[in-house]
Order: sequence, then C-alpha cells, then structure tokens
Amino acid sequence: MPPPAVSVVLVEPQGALNIGSVCRVMMNFGFTDLRLVKPRADHLSKQARDMAVSARDLLRKARMFGTLADALADCSLCLGTTRRFGKYRQDFLEPQEIAPLFARHDSTVKTALVFGREDSGLTTAELDLCQFFVTIATDPALPSLNLAQAVTICLYELSRGRHAQQDQPQGTEQTDSRTLENMYQHMRRTLVEAEYLDPQNPDHILHTFRRIFGRAGLDQREVRIIQGLWSRIDWLNSQRRQ
Repeated sequence: MPPPAVSVVLVEPQGALNIGSVCRVMMNFGFTDLRLVKPRADHLSKQARDMAVSARDLLRKARMFGTLADALADCSLCLGTTRRFGKYRQDFLEPQEIAPLFARHDSTVKTALVFGREDSGLTTAELDLCQFFVTIATDPALPSLNLAQAVTICLYELSRGRHAQQDQPQGTEQTDSRTLENMYQHMRRTLVEAEYLDPQNPDHILHTFRRIFGRAGLDQREVRIIQGLWSRIDWLNSQRRQ
C-alpha cells in the first residue's frame, strides 16, 4: 500500500539559507511538496538556491500561503513540531513515532509536518490546527534546534520508518483540516450557547476537545455524526428559549 503524501510546511521562515537547506534534505529523503506560509525571506534568492544545490526545482515549485489554515486545508493529518509542552504532554510524539502513525493511513490521506518560526516556533492557535505534536529531545544546555536540522531529523525518521514498514493496514476515509476546523467552530458556538463553555474563555476547554478528537483521527462519517450532535443541541437550545 502506498504511503500517505507528506507536505513539509514552514511557517514564516526567516532565513533563506534554511529554506534552501530544507529543500535539499527533502530531496535527500524523497519528499517534494514544500509549502511556505508568509516567508520572511526570499525563497528564490541566491542564498536559498546555493543551499538547495540539486533541489532548486523544489524551491521554484514551493507553494505560498497567507495562513497556516490555508496551507493545511487539504490535509487530514497534521503534525506540529514544538518544544512548548504546556498542559498537553500526552499528545507529544518523538520523531521515530511519525512513521508508525502515518503507516495507519494509505495514499488517499494527505498529511503535513509543520515547522514554526526560527525564533518563536508555532503559536497556540497554529498548534490547534494540528492533531499531534512532535518534539525532539535535546540537551537542556542548548535545547533549540536549527530549523533545517529539525526538518532533517523528522524526515530521516519518517523515511527510515517507511522502509521498515511491512503489511501496512488499510486506512479510513479521513476528513480534511478545513472540515475539522468547521466542526470545531460549530462546536464552540453550540457549547457556548448551551452554557457549557465560559463565553469569556471558551477555548480553555475547547483545547482539550481538540486534543481528544485529534488523537481519535476522525473520518468523514464520524465528523458528520458529531456535526449532527451539535445541530441537535442547537435545536434543543432554540426550543429552550421559546
């Protein structure tokens, strides 16, 4: 069974050298879809081209997006890389766990590895668009990795894991990121109206629901069922107000 298509997404990358280096390592391990969200550096500059070496064609074909949500709109399984553990430590994967996760799905499922800014990483709102988080264990004396180095580690482990996979199971028809986000926004409105969520801070509990549903890997039928639940609650709320 062919593995899922994997997009590498860089959010506001600041260095042309890093962008070029990422293209080179993508070609090293057989990945071809680079997506750039509001890059702060010229990805077609001489610095980027020099670092890309034989992968300059990937630079030219890189797709530009105004927001991370747009970049992930057609992806069903999105992994965000971060060192910010917060309250959701149980959702973190190590790089060697990426391939087994992706192996549960076939080539019809589009996936993405998301990497944040060199200086500040991904925001909480951007991490909310990802179903899983990936962290790379480093020494506390210097915990932050260079962007291109982080991409290298993740793609190496993904490539290595793919080669080791045998008899991968058939995947399910998962939903895309945009549909999931619509479901979350519907959920937010419904649960605020039902007085379950605090209208002053509804995202506090909603973050936990995002993690729960993210780990579940909802398929399209499951999303329709959950959307039906919110619609039923909406109707009950309307009846209650009459």
